[in-house]
Amino acid sequence: QVQLVESGGGLVQAGGSLRLSCAASRRTFSTYTMGWFRQAPGKEREFVATMTWSSGNTYYADSVKGRFTISRDNAKNKNTVYLQMNSLKPEDTAIYYCAYALGRVGHLTSASDYDYWGQGTQVTVSS
Repeated sequence: QVQLVESGGGLVQAGGSLRLSCAASRRTFSTYTMGWFRQAPGKEREFVATMTWSSGNTYYADSVKGRFTISRDNAKNKNTVYLQMNSLKPEDTAIYYCAYALGRVGHLTSASDYDYWGQGTQVTVSS
């Protein structure tokens, strides 16, 4: 069982920045992928970014490419992924979820690819 704890959401003006963090409770296998998704009111959950943990390979949704950056803290006993969000827009307003895909690598853009989810953190961008 992997538990994911997110932090870093909040309210920011358009053009501003936020950094989200997601700490996984334990490192289980060497092969896994972590990702970020978001869900706005009345909309389906959508893919934002993903990172293969072992290689650091990343992939982004077109809507955030060039503005958001996924990164990791790979130090011993730390298993944290970050989402740096710059040049935020009102349409980025959503609940952001961290996700963990056990034993899978690659450009995992479907929510069904992931096994564990965080509780979500609210990001609100005012115009």
